[in-house]
Amino acid sequence: MVNIFYRATRYDIKGKLYLKTMEKYYIVDTGLRNALLGFHGGDYGHVLENIVYLELLRRGYEVGVGKLGALEVDFIASKPDQKIYYQVSVSILDEKTRERELEPLRKIWDQYEKVILTMDRTYIKDFDGIRNVNIVDFLLDDAQ
Repeated sequence: MVNIFYRATRYDIKGKLYLKTMEKYYIVDTGLRNALLGFHGGDYGHVLENIVYLELLRRGYEVGVGKLGALEVDFIASKPDQKIYYQVSVSILDEKTRERELEPLRKIWDQYEKVILTMDRTYIKDFDGIRNVNIVDFLLDDAQ
């Protein structure tokens, strides 16, 4: 069977259970998405999120979308011995954007790894225990 879309189920982080509604869908080929919907120059965030989702699947993770009250964590990547929370943003150089993107990760009280992936190239590699990683570096490094 060939998949055109992948479904990411929503996981309630606080309640520790999968939700039956509000899942998100990611397309196998972003070129197909652009052909169907047209390419919008301001749409980079969705494209980057789609790329990261597919990469996490390729690395063997089970991938869901996290829900924490009204907040969303882009991805919860799980393997039997590992769990990592990911936020994806084009840039967090703007302080308001940075705070908005970091807020859900800061509110997670467990000790699993938390990572924010951006296109930014900066010397800041950590925000209070949340790793700041360039998306290109993430894609090129299978160890992450």
